[in-house]
Amino acid sequence: MDMDIDPPARPSSVPISSPNTSDLPVGYVYSSEMTSHFHPTGHHECPERISEIWKHIVEAKCNTKMQWLPIRPVKKAEAMLVHGEDHWNKIEAIQFMSDQEIADSAEYYDQLSLYVMSGTTRAARLSCGGVIEACLAVLQGKVKKAFAIVRPPGHHAEPDEHMGFCFFNNVAVAAKVAQQVAGYQKKILILDWDVHHGNGTQKAFNDDPSILYISLHRYENGYFYPCGPFGAMNSCGEGRGLGFSVNIPWPEHGMGDADYIHAFQKIVMPIAMEFAPELVIISAGFDAASGDELGECEVSPAGYAHMTHMLSGLAGGHLVVALEGGYNLQSTAKSALAVTKVLLGEPPEELPPLVASEVATETVWLVAKEQSKYWKSIDPKSCEPREEAQPISFSIPEILKAHRQYYMYTTHNMMQIPLLGEDMEQRFSSQLMCTSDILENNTLVVLAHEFGNLRTELESSITCDLELERSYLVDFSKELVGWVKSEGYALLDINLYPKPVPVMTLNKRRKPPRDVGNDVVTYLWDNYIQLSNAKRVVLIGHGPGCEPLMELLDRRFSSVVNIVKAVVQVVGHSKVPAVPKYSEELRSWYLKRSYVILPADHRALATQTNLKRHGNITAIDEESQPIKIIMRGLPSIQEFIRSQLSQYPV
Repeated sequence: MDMDIDPPARPSSVPISSPNTSDLPVGYVYSSEMTSHFHPTGHHECPERISEIWKHIVEAKCNTKMQWLPIRPVKKAEAMLVHGEDHWNKIEAIQFMSDQEIADSAEYYDQLSLYVMSGTTRAARLSCGGVIEACLAVLQGKVKKAFAIVRPPGHHAEPDEHMGFCFFNNVAVAAKVAQQVAGYQKKILILDWDVHHGNGTQKAFNDDPSILYISLHRYENGYFYPCGPFGAMNSCGEGRGLGFSVNIPWPEHGMGDADYIHAFQKIVMPIAMEFAPELVIISAGFDAASGDELGECEVSPAGYAHMTHMLSGLAGGHLVVALEGGYNLQSTAKSALAVTKVLLGEPPEELPPLVASEVATETVWLVAKEQSKYWKSIDPKSCEPREEAQPISFSIPEILKAHRQYYMYTTHNMMQIPLLGEDMEQRFSSQLMCTSDILENNTLVVLAHEFGNLRTELESSITCDLELERSYLVDFSKELVGWVKSEGYALLDINLYPKPVPVMTLNKRRKPPRDVGNDVVTYLWDNYIQLSNAKRVVLIGHGPGCEPLMELLDRRFSSVVNIVKAVVQVVGHSKVPAVPKYSEELRSWYLKRSYVILPADHRALATQTNLKRHGNITAIDEESQPIKIIMRGLPSIQEFIRSQLSQYPV
């Protein structure tokens, strides 16, 4: 098959707006016509950059699962949303230059890190128009995600100047067109992981609070292209846009997966979630990929896949990937294919254990100090470099927790919620997961548990079958998430089993794990649940996770009673069902909304301890382990919740 031949046009069967965006296809933009821009003696920015990507996608048969989006050239009125008229005229004039004029101007264009020829104008207009069409297809509900495989790239093109292999700023123009079509300043995140700073993109939106621009790039104190102070960590925007430009400037080459993932976890995702974009556009340069001679960094295809997967959890999954740089043909194509597979719903390949480099942790800490001025979600203390490297080891509980987290992450597209505070971050980081609609959905299910706590799970067992426990956790998770999705609810999953305390911190005074767990639940209530659109909240406590939910009722009674419609406790032998402590009014409110499930031989049933304070009680025969009890009791829990919520329609 000729990989350079354009895909055939075919009519879309997808309506402009679809009530179930999960059913929408993934789109792509590609045309070999963009190869009409080329240097006669060869150049880093060559036509093969896109044809090789297309070849890899076809060989992997990914194109058969995607919808082709027609490409067209950018219009003058669209380009001028970002660029000046002189800029437009300069690029239009290139197509009419004679061979002699091209030769005479070569030195001028070389100073701008450009080359031109007769096909340049057409390719540049198609490249920009292709990204516009990808964004509009997502915006109008034709596709949920899209990959614009375009060239020449765009993020160096400034409002009044073309430079750095770039003519029009593809992503900036597309973002402006998207806002214009939407009819309001739609909040858009532009995440630029190209190895070079996107000076043109930041300049286009430097004073615009509706566009959040985040760039991870090689900086080297301003000596790496495009050079100068504009990509420094203290270059954060201006005027109304102050704080809406986030630069993570690597001080040297060689940065790899661990460094980028560390920056994503500590800076990118917390700020992105706080910003809550309605559309995400990735300026996807692959010149930080291992093997790229210009970038000289070490990001793997799996690293790019994981970054894409994290960003897919934002904006309801509405994501556009637009090609920028990437000059090693094989590295670029393999990385682009890995990103494509994630767009199609495949899980990222597993990464080995990662430890960010000293220079990366130092950089992220300094960025956190700068960005904490503008974003509540950024805690510099949690990013402080450690004096000595922490050994990475996993106990059996950590393996169980990680296995379930990975399953929820890869299979159900659930995303991690960042934490503030050193103690909470150390003990519970990456253990709080949510569906991407947590802030928008009007019905939210909150599950608090200690999955991975084998002492609780296996208290009546003689042996520990790790594979069996993994199976139980995944089976229940599959049932739970499937039910939540089928009902159209959002899910917040809280694992309160604390991680082991590092040896070097044992001499510090710390809160008991139980108190920290209570603080985590309260923190999530104050910073996520109360700030969301949830009008109906269901609290489900499992095993030791019940007590923090009861503590939340006492701590936040005045706000809880307005939106919590059901409280479920699933307990094993080691726990007696908890009740609110401090208010008769609260206990009366709880009695009408509570449901307790416990083993049939639980001592509370024999003694009737506190059971009259609970509204509904179910005993499960011949089971003692909490994970098995909740699996058996899930149908009755679902029925109870449906009954409760039916009294409070939205």
